Amino acid sequence: MKVSDILRVKGGTLYTVSPDQELSQAVTTMADNDIGSLVVMDHGELAGMLTFREVIRSVVRNGGSVGTTLVQSVMDDHPLTCTPETEIDEVRRMMLGRHARYMPVMTQRTLMGVISFYDVAKAVVDSQDFENRMLKAYIRDWPVDETRDEQTTASN
Repeated sequence: MKVSDILRVKGGTLYTVSPDQELSQAVTTMADNDIGSLVVMDHGELAGMLTFREVIRSVVRNGGSVGTTLVQSVMDDHPLTCTPETEIDEVRRMMLGRHARYMPVMTQRTLMGVISFYDVAKAVVDSQDFENRMLKAYIRDWPVDETRDEQTTASN
C-alpha cells in the first residue's frame, strides 16, 4: 500500500499558512476547521509544518498567551515529507522515528496533501481487516479433497 492510496480516499482539501502570519490566525484556522496541522508555504514552496505541538510549546513559553508570535518562529522548519509513491510501512517507520503526527506529501516541489498518523493507522487496519475477511472466506470455501472423499466412499 502506498501514500497515494490514502490520499485517494482522504480527498484533496489542504490548509496552509504563510510563515509571516500571526500564530493567533493560524490557531483560529486550525480550530475552525478541526485540524491538527497546517502546512507552512512561502511563495509556493514548503517552508515548514505547524501542529498543535508547536502551538502548545509557544503558548507555554509565552506564559499562556499566543501574543503576536509569528508562525515562522514556532513552526517545524524541517518537516518529514514523503511522496505519493512511498510505501505505508516506510511512512510508519519515519513517523514513529520522529514522533511526527503529520507529514506533507510532495511530488518534487508540489504539495499533494498531508497525511496523519491516524490516516496511516486506519489504512493499515482497513487493509488487515480486508485480508482477514478474504482469508476467512477462502477457508470457508476450501475445496474438498476429492481423493480423500473417494477413499472414504470406497471403504464404506
